[in-house]
Amino acid sequence: MSSEKRDFNTGAASWDSRPTRVKLANDVADAIIERVAITSDMDVLDFGCGTGLLTFRLQPLVRSITGVDSSSGMLEVFNAKKVELGLAHTTALLCDLDRGDTIPGRYDLIVSSMTLHHVREIQPLLTMFSSLLNPGGMLCLADLDLDNGLFHTDNTGVFHHGFDRHELRNAFHEAGFIDVQEATAAEIVKEDRNGDTRRFTVMLMTAHTR
Repeated sequence: MSSEKRDFNTGAASWDSRPTRVKLANDVADAIIERVAITSDMDVLDFGCGTGLLTFRLQPLVRSITGVDSSSGMLEVFNAKKVELGLAHTTALLCDLDRGDTIPGRYDLIVSSMTLHHVREIQPLLTMFSSLLNPGGMLCLADLDLDNGLFHTDNTGVFHHGFDRHELRNAFHEAGFIDVQEATAAEIVKEDRNGDTRRFTVMLMTAHTR
């Protein structure tokens, strides 16, 4: 496992140029839309939003959406896209939890895609999500199933080599979530760090607050 954070500012400008990233965000968005009764009065938080690939898929369906990320470079791209699309009720928030930053507001839905494995301590994050959600609010987290450290070419900033679904489900319960469900949201076929073509799966875990 890595002991240092990854600098996501490097490469932010060209992040969306990789088709597999765009497809993954769309697959995760489709999986969320299929499983969540999204309504136009929802306030949504996208944690680890990056350039907003998932954020902007969900934005037309909700009242407001806030993208949170610790990379200023990613949020520069996010904001440029927001201006280009002329979007209202869409906010980018620079927030580094490791630095002691906090996320303001309350939300009806929190989503996150491919961010969890970059977070050192999962349990405090899930507890924080629970505190940010309104009663009956929903959490949707998409991330890699166990990958034996083969998914990333460079494992800098990777604190978890995917997740065991049973263990993650237990972590959700420990944070106070109920009705925890799981599904496979996407499959990614790519060369692993050894140069072999391999199929990786991305789970979507969903749950409610009481």
